[in-house]
Amino acid sequence: MEKPAKQSNISPLNNEQSECTFSIVWQGAYCGFANEQGKMITPYKYEEAYKFSEERALVKVNKKYGFINKQGKQVIPIQYNHALSFIEGKTRVKLNGKYGLIDKEGKEITPLQYENAFCFSEGLASVKLHGKLGFIDMHGKIVIPIQYDDAYIFSEGLAKVKQNGKWGFINKIGIVVIPFQYDQADDFSEGLAGINKNGKCGFIDKQGKEKIPLIYDDAGNFKEGLANIKQKDKWGFIDKNGKVVIPLKYDYAISFRDELALITLKGKYGFIDKQGIEKIPLLYDDAWSFRHGLARVKLNKRWGFIDKQGKIVIPLIYDSALFFIEGLTRVELNGKYGFIDNRGKEIIPLVYDDAKYFNNGIASVKLYGKWLRINKQGEHIIKTINIHKQKE
Repeated sequence: MEKPAKQSNISPLNNEQSECTFSIVWQGAYCGFANEQGKMITPYKYEEAYKFSEERALVKVNKKYGFINKQGKQVIPIQYNHALSFIEGKTRVKLNGKYGLIDKEGKEITPLQYENAFCFSEGLASVKLHGKLGFIDMHGKIVIPIQYDDAYIFSEGLAKVKQNGKWGFINKIGIVVIPFQYDQADDFSEGLAGINKNGKCGFIDKQGKEKIPLIYDDAGNFKEGLANIKQKDKWGFIDKNGKVVIPLKYDYAISFRDELALITLKGKYGFIDKQGIEKIPLLYDDAWSFRHGLARVKLNKRWGFIDKQGKIVIPLIYDSALFFIEGLTRVELNGKYGFIDNRGKEIIPLVYDDAKYFNNGIASVKLYGKWLRINKQGEHIIKTINIHKQKE
C-alpha cells in the first residue's frame, strides 16, 4: 500500500493561483508591497509576506500573522500564531494553540477551539477535538460528527476514516458506505481505492465491491489507468480489470506520471511506457520521477537532469540536486551549494555551505556558519557577510 502523506497542518487550503499584480520588495531584513507601477503601498516593515489572494495578503510582524488589503491597510489584526492565504473567502488561523476559520473581515466563522484543522477538499475539512476527528463545511458547521480516530481528505466523494483500529469510507453526509474492515486503505483514485486486509492488497470500487482480488503483497494507486503492484518481491502493472499489462519483473516500480513510470532492476533505474517498452534504458544508479518535463538522475555518483526522450539537458556533474521549485533547483558541487534554472544556467553561484528550497521568492542559505536569506537574484535579504570576504 502507498503511504499517503498525512494532511499537513501547514499546507494551503488548496492550490488556487495567487494574484500577482503586486510585488514583494525587500529592504534589509524587512519587506513591503509595491504595485505594478513600482510604487510602494506599504512601508518595509514585514518579516514575511505572501502574495495577494482574494484581495488579502498574509503578513508577519513580531512573529505574528495578519492581513492587509491592496491599499496596504491592515484589515485583519496581526495577532495569529499561524495563518494561511484566503480561499473562497475563508482561511484557517491559529491562536494560543487552537485553530479555527475566519472570513475576509476577520470575523470568526468557527470558534478557535480545535486542536488541529486540515485542508479543505471537495468543500469539507477535517478538524480535531478531544483527540477525535470529524468534518466541517465551508461555513464552519460540523457536518460529520467528531468521532473518528483518524480521517483523511475527501477524494472522489468519499473519505477514508478509522475507528477501532479499522478503516472504512464515509460520504459527505457522514454515512458509512464501506464498512470498517480494512487494516489499511488508500484514497480513491480513478474510481478505485487500494485496500489491505490480513497482509494482502487489492482494490474496491465506491460501493465497496472487490474489483481486484486481495492477492498482492503491496500496491500503489491507479494513475493514468494503471496501478503498480507487488507479488513475490517483484513489481509490475495492472489495468482496472485486474489484468497484468506489464509483467511483474522489476525490483521496484513507481506510479505513472506523464506517460512514463520509473522502474528499477538489479540496482539500475530507467523508465517504461504503458506498453512496458523501455523508453529510457536501465542505466542510472538512482533516479526520480518526471516533474515539469525533467527527471533527476544519478550516474557514477553525479546528478543531472534528463528529458522524456532520455536526452541529458543538465549535465551529470553535481554531487546532489533537488526538484525544481519556483523555477530553480538547489545543486551541490564540491561541498558548495547554489541554484540553477531548468536549462542548467547557474542563477545563484555555488558559494554556500548549505541551502534550502525557494519559498515565495526567498531561500535560506548558510555561509560561514550563519544562515541568511536571499532572493532569486542572489541578493542577501539580511547581509551578514559579503560572499567574497575571506573567512577570518
